[in-house]
Amino acid sequence: MTSRGHVTNGGSYTRPQQATLALYCLGKRLVQYPQPVGDGLDEVARLQMEVRAKLQEEEKIRLQREVEQLVLLKQGVLAWGDLLSSARQHWQVWALAGLLLLLLALWYMWRKGSLRREEQGEGHDGVNEEEVENVDAHEEDFGNEDEGDNEMEVEENDGDGGRAEDVDNAAANEAGNEAGFAVNVNDVGNQVQESRDRADNFGRVLMERIQWPVQDLQGGCMWTRTLMKHFAIYFRRVLSNSFYPVLHGAIGVGSAFEGWSPREQDVVYQVLVPMTPPRGHSFHLELGTAQQRRLRNFHIRVQQECTCTSEQQGENMLCFLHHPEEELRRHQDPSLLHTLCTGSYLDVEKTARWFYQLVRAIWPALPESHRWHLVLLPSRRSCQFKVTNGRESYRIEMLFGVRQGNSDVFVSSQPRQAHTSSTIWPESYAVAERKFFMYIARRAPPDSLHLKCLQFFTRLQLGLGFSTYTIKTIVMHLLSILPASVWRRRHFVSRLMDISESLRTSVETRRLNHFIVGNQRLPQGIRLPPEVLMARSCNLFHDLVMNPVAHSQAMSQYMDLQRWFKRILRNER
Repeated sequence: MTSRGHVTNGGSYTRPQQATLALYCLGKRLVQYPQPVGDGLDEVARLQMEVRAKLQEEEKIRLQREVEQLVLLKQGVLAWGDLLSSARQHWQVWALAGLLLLLLALWYMWRKGSLRREEQGEGHDGVNEEEVENVDAHEEDFGNEDEGDNEMEVEENDGDGGRAEDVDNAAANEAGNEAGFAVNVNDVGNQVQESRDRADNFGRVLMERIQWPVQDLQGGCMWTRTLMKHFAIYFRRVLSNSFYPVLHGAIGVGSAFEGWSPREQDVVYQVLVPMTPPRGHSFHLELGTAQQRRLRNFHIRVQQECTCTSEQQGENMLCFLHHPEEELRRHQDPSLLHTLCTGSYLDVEKTARWFYQLVRAIWPALPESHRWHLVLLPSRRSCQFKVTNGRESYRIEMLFGVRQGNSDVFVSSQPRQAHTSSTIWPESYAVAERKFFMYIARRAPPDSLHLKCLQFFTRLQLGLGFSTYTIKTIVMHLLSILPASVWRRRHFVSRLMDISESLRTSVETRRLNHFIVGNQRLPQGIRLPPEVLMARSCNLFHDLVMNPVAHSQAMSQYMDLQRWFKRILRNER
């Protein structure tokens, strides 16, 4: 049909057109084939049913075609979805492979740099001279290699992104990449083992060159502890009813009790004897001038206390505050203020002389006196003596001090400077530092060489101007930063270089923070007074800041130390 009502939906007509067509066909048949009246009605009904059936059939055909189109469209969408999902899965696989390659490359570069820092020689006879002289240059080269390798990795990752778009090419290259990965892993493992062997061998050779103390430190510490226990028993007996300081059990401190010594022979075993005030007295710690506050130097003010209580009167003690001086002079020993003090302050030198008198008087009663010979050594601020039996000898120094509260910090007789006033008691962290070394020893592997590193450098710097305490502070800082597992023999040279580099940096910047003062990251069990814990960092190189000449001398001393260090590494005499 070519009328205005055009064909739509695959050959079917609209509903108005269908109704018009049905009426037209009915009229035409009635005109061409006239029927009787009764039969005419039946014919009309029959024709209407045929028209309705035809329309239903055409509608069914149209709906079937629409359903088929929808099915085809859905199948196309699903096909595109499957294709995209497959591509995405392949892309994820290759992205993961690229990430693994990147991590492997970074690990390889880190290990290569670590091994370069560790290995210092290839043979039994010495270390490569160029490596010793150009340690800093090696580190710079290592940084440049990292940058170059990172650029290569970026290019490889870009290539991986391009391959992710082409699934077929990526699948073809997968086998080759896995084979190369396995080869690289084997090569890296072999290089790591070879470098470890070389580093361990050179560490062994270097340790054989160094002359370590021949004395048994552990045995000497045990002997000293036993002697101090015997002294403590007689101290209590002799001083029980006196007005001298009450002496408590000695605490081993210093290098020997920490497990190392800067000397080959004649090791000094230091002990700290805590003191508390006697009856009728009290101790008060006072900081003086601003200079003394910066150096943490104290005075110990001795104050008399009232003893007019029934309990103390039962001890037949007269109150120093409320009894006449004449009666006190006739019936009671003198107050601490009149024996070991200068003015109202406890005097270090008077206390040291009193310790000498006690040791000399008590020694004959000790069991050690039957087989050992006692020799008192001169000292203004401590009690030093040597005991010998013909085959062995021990040198012992008895320091004394007052504990701050319930902490591990004391004010002690040990001086920090050459000339210290007799009423100055510097703050001492010896007990806290020994506890730190005990903490490290509990966590270190059996073959740890952290004490050997400390001993090596303290011996190396003797006579060059740096104090033993400076080197000890640097090592304590490194021990708190580096894990205990990197202080083995194969790391020996690397750790020595770390100590040397830390010293150089500290001298150049004129700053070396005290390890205890203001350190809020100390292990649990090390107790500090609140004012020490919250104090500002104390700079041990403060003098270098104030004195440019001293700074120049320190730089020159470091260069001398560095030359000695390189000569030892090269095995030069």
